[in-house]
This record gives sequence, C-alpha cells and structure tokens, in this order.
Amino acid sequence: MRSSRLQRRYEARRLEILRAAGREFRTRGLAETGMREIAAAADLSPANLYNYFRGKDEILFFCQDNALDRLIANLEKTRRANATASEKLRSIIAFHLHCVLDEVEGSAAHLLTNTLPQHLQKRLLAKRDRYEHGVRRLIAAGIRSGEFLPADPALAARAILGALNSTIAWFNPQGPLSTEQLAEHFATYLIRGLRSDRAVALPTVAQPISTVSNRTAPKRNRENPAAREVTHSLNAVNSTKKLSKRGFQQW
Repeated sequence: MRSSRLQRRYEARRLEILRAAGREFRTRGLAETGMREIAAAADLSPANLYNYFRGKDEILFFCQDNALDRLIANLEKTRRANATASEKLRSIIAFHLHCVLDEVEGSAAHLLTNTLPQHLQKRLLAKRDRYEHGVRRLIAAGIRSGEFLPADPALAARAILGALNSTIAWFNPQGPLSTEQLAEHFATYLIRGLRSDRAVALPTVAQPISTVSNRTAPKRNRENPAAREVTHSLNAVNSTKKLSKRGFQQW
C-alpha cells in the first residue's frame, strides 16, 4: 500500500512538472526552454528534476502521450454513446478543443514533436493514427446512415483535426469567445459541411458575440470572431491538399 501511495505521488508530481513545462514551452518556445527553466517553473532544483524526467525530450513526449491518451479515451467513450453521428462528432470537437486550449499539457503536445528521437516519434504516431482512424470511422458511419453526405472520411477527418489544432496558434482566451463558445461555433461550421440535410442551427451562446466588448482584446480578435473562425476552417481544408500520404503527422 505504501508503494502504491508513493507511486501515485510520483505520478502526480510528474504531471505538475508537465504543466510547468507546458507553460514554459508556450511562453519561451521549445528551442529556448531548457531543463533549468523547467526546473525553476516547477519549483525544483535541476538535479531533482532529473529524478522525474531524464531530459526535455522525455517531457515533450510525456506531454503528447498524455494528451493523446485523453483524446483516445474520450473518442472510445463517445463512440459507444447512444447518439447520432452529428452529436458524437460535436462532442469530439468540444473535447478536443478543451484538451488543446484549456489543458496546458495538451497545448504543449502539439508543438514541433518532429524534434523528438525517431523511436519516440513512432510511438506517438501510432496513437495519432489510432485517434484519426477513430474520427474517420465515426464520419464513415454517418455517411453509411445517410446522415452525412458522401465524402472521403480520411480527408474530412484531417480537415476537422487540422482546423481544431490550428486554434493553438491564434486563439486568445482573453478575446471575445470562451473555449466553450468557440467549440460550439466550430462544431456547427464543420458538421454543417457534412450533413446531408444541412440543417445544423447555429448554437445559442451565453452572450451574443455582437454584445461582447472588444476593447481589451488584442487587435487580432477585434474582427468578427465567427468570420475569422470560418476563414481558419477553410484554410485548414485547403491545407489538406498539401498533405503527403503520412500528412497526419503534421498535426
């Protein structure tokens, strides 16, 4: 029992370090963040940090691995739910955005992981492929039932995932939209393009976007938020044309 308790404390401390590292990666950039900066952010000595992680690569791998585990677990739970394909896809979109925008380690997970050693990249790519294939299957099921228009499930899944992950680069939590509102609008725009009846109403948000003050928002958030999100979604779709056969690695 004592060993189990110590193991839980050890894993909890690793998660604390992970979150501290994620904040540093986002603030300083991946290349400029070293173990010394991560140790300071986690309130540890550099020597003590090495008791939990052997290096920055291991921390970055843990960021990605942890986020992918959560995404896959949610995908499996959603897949088994008694719901329509549209409802399931909306749930996937909302959870994905929460993971990459609200969870620091989730955001860090989508940095340039191609800097990791090949053996670590291969382990992550297996999980990324598993997640993408799950989203594909969900879309394919909607096509078979007639709920979604005939489409290439792989292309549709990559367009959706690309749009969701692009938010890391531009979303500002101090802007006019909350993560929940952003998720509702993204789900509406992305699912509407798949629906055979196109009957997907815009969501009701807690506060109309037009009434939210933009005075304190950065300049990039002063444009119409909904229009900006549509633009990013379309850009994500266009970017799929450049994907290689293993293009999913890029997200």
